[in-house]
Amino acid sequence: MIHKAKKSLGQNFLKSEPALRAIIEAGEISKEDIVLEIGPGKGALTEKLLEKAGTVIAVEKDYSLINTLREKFSKAITEKRLILVRDDILEFEIEKIIKQQNYKIIANIPYNITGAILKKFLTAEHQPERMVLMVQHEVAKRIIARDGKESILSISVKAYGEPKMIMKVPARYFSPAPKVDSAVILIKNISRKIFTENRASESVFWEIVKTGFAHKRKKLSKNLEEISIGHGEIELGNKRAEELNLEDWISLAKSE
Repeated sequence: MIHKAKKSLGQNFLKSEPALRAIIEAGEISKEDIVLEIGPGKGALTEKLLEKAGTVIAVEKDYSLINTLREKFSKAITEKRLILVRDDILEFEIEKIIKQQNYKIIANIPYNITGAILKKFLTAEHQPERMVLMVQHEVAKRIIARDGKESILSISVKAYGEPKMIMKVPARYFSPAPKVDSAVILIKNISRKIFTENRASESVFWEIVKTGFAHKRKKLSKNLEEISIGHGEIELGNKRAEELNLEDWISLAKSE
């Protein structure tokens, strides 16, 4: 059965072998690994993951695709190497399937929920140790912030892990081709270390970052007047939110 991609679910199926290989390599997967795949689609990436990982948990929202995947991977499902879950990833609770074990997220994600997926898993109680994601190229550039201009997205990601651009993936490598190019990003060493080591409050950090970026054109000192913080050891002067790096924000969160 030919499955037509659903625009409402942000479906674009990856058909590039080099891109699939790059995703797998960045995952550094072994037979000890549990991998969570978000939106397996027709299973192109799932197939590669099953070759390398011990267990793959694939969460798919589209009912019509679930049946296709069940048929395609019936052997892996019987052998319990593939756990296929029909659910919305933003509602899905990984703890119901695995308790304390480490896991990795490796996925070609629906772009319309990129921010929500990053927030859900980076701030989760049970965080993945590593994430390899296909995202829009512009979003990948914003996360990495090579131009030195940070955003709420880049700061949020860097607070929990180390992001790195793996490769750019042109639109023609997808079916149907999206309007924009994509990129594979890796976020490794995911933890809450930066908060514990600096004795910084995670909730205060988020409050400050959100308030700081609320009015991007305003001076940061003006934005932060709304909340009672002592501005740590940072001299804010005329700085705007995008000019502060992660260490600056952590220092502000320490001052509470």
